[in-house]
Amino acid sequence: MEKIRIHILLVEDSPSDARLLHQIFLYADQEEWHLSHVERLSEAIDASRENSTLTLDDETESGRQRRFDLVLLDLSLPDSIGLETLKEFRAAIPDIPVVVLTGLDDEDLALQALAEGAQDYLVKDQMTMQRLVRAIRYAVERGEILNQIRESEERTRQALAKEQELNELKSNFVAMVSHEFRTPMTTIRTSVDILEYNSDKLTDERRTKYFDRIQNAINQMLQLLDEVLFLSKTEAAKLEYKPAPVNLENFCSELTDIIQLSVGSQHNIIFTFQGESAQACMDEDLLNCIFTNLLSNAIKYSPPNSTIWFDLICKDGLATFQVRDRGIGIPLKDQARLFQTFYRASNVGVVQGTGLGLSIVKKCVDLHGGHIQLESEQDAGTTVIVTLPL
Repeated sequence: MEKIRIHILLVEDSPSDARLLHQIFLYADQEEWHLSHVERLSEAIDASRENSTLTLDDETESGRQRRFDLVLLDLSLPDSIGLETLKEFRAAIPDIPVVVLTGLDDEDLALQALAEGAQDYLVKDQMTMQRLVRAIRYAVERGEILNQIRESEERTRQALAKEQELNELKSNFVAMVSHEFRTPMTTIRTSVDILEYNSDKLTDERRTKYFDRIQNAINQMLQLLDEVLFLSKTEAAKLEYKPAPVNLENFCSELTDIIQLSVGSQHNIIFTFQGESAQACMDEDLLNCIFTNLLSNAIKYSPPNSTIWFDLICKDGLATFQVRDRGIGIPLKDQARLFQTFYRASNVGVVQGTGLGLSIVKKCVDLHGGHIQLESEQDAGTTVIVTLPL
């Protein structure tokens, strides 16, 4: 069975004391121990921070970085004296066990050192091989236990934070769904009542208008349900990435035609392509989700009769998509949170939305191993850039 190596940093400015400790380590015959030596507190802090490979003259581990398991710390150094030495080291390096070395047999000082976080306290004149070995082993074991406790506490904090986040998501979801469903349901109920009780008084044109309102409200609710189901799949890690060959130029051109047909003459969508080849291996369903959302947002937040630009550049193994508009833009204070679930910019006004679209887009981009960024200025428009590996 391979021995566990223990890396020890000796912080001692006295050459005679350092030689003595080297001899004790030598006679202790602890082959799995590796002793490194510095003379100043600043050097000890730097070495511990950088996980430097400082070794004895006869031992070299160059090219391999590792963490010190223990520090033997003299309290009287050229750049620090007394308990301040321990305090300063512990403040800079809180997670490595420390055994204090001192020439003073002072019980009060020993208790204060332990109170400041030292694992043990050794008086140089009273040090024996057995005491040193026992102090090092106990200190390393206690340090490992403390680190395990800290890691457990951190996992507990993360779990609590995740639970709080989920509770907040549930509350936001209930509020959003109740709000977003109320408007189309009201539209449907009102239109049905009018058609039922006043049908004989309505012209064919008016009757068609109310049927169109019902159809639009149903589509609105179906879209909301699709977004919620899609989001639930991503949260449950059930959304799969299924790449297949796809011609991106054809895909974007067809998507542009479909969306242009749905918005009619209210907006003009211009698609451009640059690159030698548009062949890629991507998930077409996820691509459709990404750019349907981005183009729909550009249309939704742009004034009537405006132009939306949809650009694709294939170069150096990357596909770069840009969706640009000259709409209401996004305030700077909102831009960092736009990809969070249910978050909407503060200037959307009465424009309907769930705050799910960009969150879904981000998850689809991540599944492709891509990157999304947003450039926007309020009242000047927005550009969303999606970069995906071909």
